[in-house]
Amino acid sequence: MVKKDIRGKRLFVLDTNVLMHDPTALFRFQEHDIFLPMVVLEELDRGKKGVSEVARNARQVSRFVDELMSDASHEEIARGLPIISSGLTDSQFGSSGKLFFQTRVMPAHLPQSLPGNTPDNTILGTALALQQERPDIDVTLVSKDINLRIKAAVLGIHAEDYYNDQVLDDVTLLFSGMSELPADFWDSHGKEMESWQESGRTFYRVTGPMVAQWYPNQLLHLGGETPFSALVRHLENGSAVIEMAIDYINPRHTVWGINARNREQSFALNLLMDPQVDFVSLVGAAGTGKTLLTLAAGLAQTLEENIYKEIIMTRVTVPVGEDIGFLPGTEEEKMTPWMGALMDNLEVLTKSEVGGDWGRMATNDLLRNRIKIRSLNFMRGRTFLNRFIILDEAQNLTSKQMKTLITRAGPGTKVVCLGNVAQIDTPYLTETTSGLTYVVDRFKQWEHSGHITLQRGERSRLADYASATL
Repeated sequence: MVKKDIRGKRLFVLDTNVLMHDPTALFRFQEHDIFLPMVVLEELDRGKKGVSEVARNARQVSRFVDELMSDASHEEIARGLPIISSGLTDSQFGSSGKLFFQTRVMPAHLPQSLPGNTPDNTILGTALALQQERPDIDVTLVSKDINLRIKAAVLGIHAEDYYNDQVLDDVTLLFSGMSELPADFWDSHGKEMESWQESGRTFYRVTGPMVAQWYPNQLLHLGGETPFSALVRHLENGSAVIEMAIDYINPRHTVWGINARNREQSFALNLLMDPQVDFVSLVGAAGTGKTLLTLAAGLAQTLEENIYKEIIMTRVTVPVGEDIGFLPGTEEEKMTPWMGALMDNLEVLTKSEVGGDWGRMATNDLLRNRIKIRSLNFMRGRTFLNRFIILDEAQNLTSKQMKTLITRAGPGTKVVCLGNVAQIDTPYLTETTSGLTYVVDRFKQWEHSGHITLQRGERSRLADYASATL
């Protein structure tokens, strides 16, 4: 559960923000015990009102605690309640520790000049008192609040972040969706190779040691005098079926009038234009073309090929600077200020001079009728049929929010998640705990999903220089 390995049973004092971040945190400490200060229960009670995700989590924690306390006597509560939940069947919730509550005043001598608010200092005092009362056991304060952990370290209290929702140890380990083949690939994998054509596409069946390292819809490329690009289509019994990728850099292969400018963009269009790939995630810095490529693919498949009925675009409304306050109008009008990226890219995609100003206005009216802007706040309970859903700024979502949104997809719907894990604006989320990182890691084994990390910026030389030096 935690990064630091201390032998023996431990007692974890939980901060309120841990439970509001992950209500199931109560069940994720394995054989170790949990202690809840009374001030944490009071903060949960104050935070339970409202319809926000934090309020829902606070209410869920209260339900879990109520379930654990069901029919328990005062003596049983004082001895510690076994942490067992009938509502959670996943193996990762296999906790065998006990839950303790603060049932008495625990005096601790904190410095008189200790800064900070009263609840934080109360939690620190409780942890310090437990440490003094139980010198035989390791007492650890778990909090998402960096400043609280710093104050705890100053007072000699062992404090840690909550790591259980961390998908990877380091963001550099995130699946890139692409693999470069060695120069001797055909020598080591082409001995029993089969090749055939189907519906104008070329397929190969290869076997060899590298096949075990591949994932479905992973993008393979080989440089040299005869460059080769392919997608892994099927993996079975040590063999793989790979398909030659379409070269969208070639002017003959345009998508809504645009071409890819580099290899990663071409691979991204292969995934976006494939109706068999239901889920696509694109990760990359600003200016790598995530939104432009996705919109072009969505328009081509919605208006030209009629695969989808309409495009639905949404994003997390987390401001970079000060919030501009309440916005008037309908749901779509309220979301418009957040959709500057959509409008900018639509200008690029509708810049055709055919028909002059009147032609452009007619095209824009057509696109507005087929592109709907929706707020994430009203997604719960909905089902989208035959839609092309674009979820922008997905790095600001938690794993639970990501699950809520992706499960809205009905038959015939494709979901595309866009984001940059280096630009997270949501409190308590990091590159390794972001919902975008979570879905990239969890979906890489599924044969109907694909991912690509875009490396090269194509916005302007100014933007490229700013990304590299600022």
